[in-house]
Amino acid sequence: MEYFWGKRAIRAKNKPSTAKCDLNLYTRFLIAEPKYGGCNRLSKIAQISNHCVNRFLERERYEPKDLFEENKAFINLKGGTLSGDDTVIEKLYSNQEQAELIGYYWSGKHHKPIKGINLISLDYTDINGVSVPVNYRIYNRSEGKTKNDYLREMVCEVRIWGIEANYITTDSWYASKNNLKFFRDKGLHFGVGLAKNRSVRLNQGNYVRIDSLEIPDNGLIVELKSFGKVKVFKRVFKNGTIHYYAVFLLKENELEEATRLDFRELFSVHWGIEVYHRALKQLCNLNKFFVRNTNAILTHIFCSLRAFCQLELMRVKETIETWYDVQRNLYIEVARQFIIESFPQKHKTS
Repeated sequence: MEYFWGKRAIRAKNKPSTAKCDLNLYTRFLIAEPKYGGCNRLSKIAQISNHCVNRFLERERYEPKDLFEENKAFINLKGGTLSGDDTVIEKLYSNQEQAELIGYYWSGKHHKPIKGINLISLDYTDINGVSVPVNYRIYNRSEGKTKNDYLREMVCEVRIWGIEANYITTDSWYASKNNLKFFRDKGLHFGVGLAKNRSVRLNQGNYVRIDSLEIPDNGLIVELKSFGKVKVFKRVFKNGTIHYYAVFLLKENELEEATRLDFRELFSVHWGIEVYHRALKQLCNLNKFFVRNTNAILTHIFCSLRAFCQLELMRVKETIETWYDVQRNLYIEVARQFIIESFPQKHKTS
């Protein structure tokens, strides 16, 4: 099987590198290794010193724009959808005193704050369905910023870099009135989750909680407090949980014409960032590192995001059907050889 690896150099080098561990080696390791992470594991596979791997992680200084520059040739920069969300890189047993990026963050999986590193991602899905992260931040309490600050920063940056998105989607965490006004001022349509206690009103009436309204399948035009007109939708899940969403379109007549199908299509795009975060952990070893140095952690996270981009581009080029094919296919031949060599007689008689 042939795999695609980006040929674009992230930064020009004055002379050939003599390092035994580099960006491509570490990225491929993250894709290929199905279970174990860490410098020692790569050193055994590549037959290099684990100090070579450590030096690579601590030496490099990759930025979010490096990731964007490497992938921008493969996406249509006009007309797509930005999606913002965050995930916790679990480090339940790490010493918070020995790594400045580790803190306690809310986990939807555990339904409580857990110890880890908070990754805030800005994903971009183009009009052809190619979906890659185009910007990201690692929450650092020493910077004195909120996750909302990071999101707005990232949106401004990708617009400068050349992305001309039509829409942005987020969950309810990022649906503050300041963010919604920011999206509108940037000329973005949006779809966001809403907390059930958000205040809305109908026809200049009194403000009420959104969960007190009867919302038809095709949505309901309301005035969201401190923002303006949006169309709200309700979704009831199989377990009985109810979620509320708001859709905003810059032209009011288009907002009134928006249907439930439009709502479902928009939030099916947003679901992609949830799937992306899961793939980072399951297929790109995002959680599996044992370094404490801040820069080493940042380099590992960058490589993990880069590994995901490689998987997505392989899928787009139809080298693989799904992201899971790489690890699955890599070990078919290994398993086959083990069976044949360990049980040769049984294999022949069968």
